[in-house]
Amino acid sequence: MTPVRTRPLLAAALALAFAAPALAADPIKVGLALDISGPFAAGGAETRDAINLAIRLLDNKLGGYPAEFIQADTAGSPDQAKQIVDRFIQQNKIDFFTGPVPSNVALAVGPALFAAKVPFITANPGPSQYAGAQCNPYFFGQSYQNDTWDEAAGQWASDQGLKSAFILAPNYPAGRDHLTGFKRTYKGNVVAEVYGKVGQLDYAAELAQIRAAKPEAVFFFLPGAMGINFIKQFVASGLSKDVRLVTNPASADEDTIAAVGEPMLGLFSTSQWSHDLPNAANQKFVSEFRKAYKRYPTFYAAQAYDAILAMDAAARDVKGDVKNKEAVLKALKAANFQSIRGPFKYGNNNFPIQDYYLRVIGKDAEGKITNKTLSTPLKGYRDAYWQQCKLK
Repeated sequence: MTPVRTRPLLAAALALAFAAPALAADPIKVGLALDISGPFAAGGAETRDAINLAIRLLDNKLGGYPAEFIQADTAGSPDQAKQIVDRFIQQNKIDFFTGPVPSNVALAVGPALFAAKVPFITANPGPSQYAGAQCNPYFFGQSYQNDTWDEAAGQWASDQGLKSAFILAPNYPAGRDHLTGFKRTYKGNVVAEVYGKVGQLDYAAELAQIRAAKPEAVFFFLPGAMGINFIKQFVASGLSKDVRLVTNPASADEDTIAAVGEPMLGLFSTSQWSHDLPNAANQKFVSEFRKAYKRYPTFYAAQAYDAILAMDAAARDVKGDVKNKEAVLKALKAANFQSIRGPFKYGNNNFPIQDYYLRVIGKDAEGKITNKTLSTPLKGYRDAYWQQCKLK
C-alpha cells in the first residue's frame, strides 16, 4: 500500500516545485546605493525616505514575493559607489539596483552592473551617454533624461519672449547636460555659459558677471546647497527686481523652499512631476508621504517611489523569477505600473516618453510656500538622443 500513497504525494511535490519556482527561492535582492552624506545628501535623504515608504506599503515584497533591500551610503563619491556596487554584485547577489543621485556616480557604476546583468532602474540621474550611443538594455532611465527638464525651460523662456539668458551649472556631467538641454530649445541669446565647482556655496563672482551682462533671464541648475545659497544671494543682491530666474526642480522643489523661504516666491521651474498633479496614484503617494514624514515630497522622492513600483511590476510579471534576465528586461520595458507623474512609457533607449510641466512657487490657501503647476510646455516628449541608441 505504501507505493500507492506516496506516488501522488511525490508527484504533487514535484508539480509544486516546477509550478512555483520562486516559492523556495531566496528573496528578491535590491541594492540601494544612496547619497546620504556628501554634496547630494538632501536628494539622497529624499530618495531613502521614498524607498522606505514604498517598501512599507508593499509589505517588504516585490510583486508579492519576499524582498530584501540592502542600503549603503556612497557619500556622492563615484569611487565609493563602485566599491559598494562590487560588493552588492559579488556578495549580496542583487537582482535590481537603484539609488544614486548624481550622474557621475551612475556613469561610474554602470559598467559593473551591466556586465553582471543587473538591471539599473535609476531613481534620478539620466546621463546623455546612456540615452544615446552608450545605451544599454540593463539601464532604465525611468526618472528623466538630464536635458529634458531644461528643454522644457528653454521652450517656455522662448515662448515668454525672454531675449537673453545667462546660464549657470556645476562642472560635472549632469551640469553640462542640463545647460545643453536649455540651449537646444531656447531661441534667445545666451550671453554667458558659466560652470562652477561642485559644492560651491559663494556666488559673488557669478552675481557680478550677471550684473555686468544684464540678461533678461538667468537659467541655472544647482542642486542641493548650491542652489539654496545661489537663490539667497541672487535675491539679496537685488538682481531679482530686473532679471527673471528660471530653473528645474533640482533647485525649486520643497526641500529648497523649506531652506530658503520667501525669496523663492515667483520662481519658475519645469519638471516631469509635481505634488499637485491630480492623478489618483500621485495623490495617494503625496498623502502617504506627508503622513509619514510631515512634509511634501520632492521630485527625488517621486522618482525613487516610481523606481520601486517599476521593480514591483516587473517582479509580478515574471512571477518572482527574477533570475530570468530576458523576461525581467521585457517586464521592465512594459512598465506595467501606474506612474505617479501621469502618462509614461519607455522609448527604444529605455528613457521615458512623458509630459513636462511648468510650475511657479507661490502661497497655497493655507499660506504655505509651495509649487503650483501652471501648464504643460512639452507633451509626450522624448529626449534628443534616442536615435543614437541601437536598442529597439
